[in-house]
Amino acid sequence: MPSTDVAIGSPVGLHARPASLFVQAAAATGLPVTIAKDGGAPVDARSLLAVMALGARHGDTVTLAAEGEGAEAAVADLAKMLASDLDAEGAPSS
Repeated sequence: MPSTDVAIGSPVGLHARPASLFVQAAAATGLPVTIAKDGGAPVDARSLLAVMALGARHGDTVTLAAEGEGAEAAVADLAKMLASDLDAEGAPSS
């Protein structure tokens, strides 16, 4: 199962718009994707409530993992997304 650690780039962390964009991108992979904060229990990255409940703030490190065909690419794309400022104009949506 491919996984990677990434620091949250959005100044507001994974809250509101950034969390929504991330969850939509995770769901669009069609794969089971998980996200965990600071070695905590992984949660379903396709669930907005679960992602927001992590309380991930700017600079916090999270671990992304996915399983299935194309999981490596999906994890890399999602990590790149999380590292960016998802509140900025023209921020990537996937």
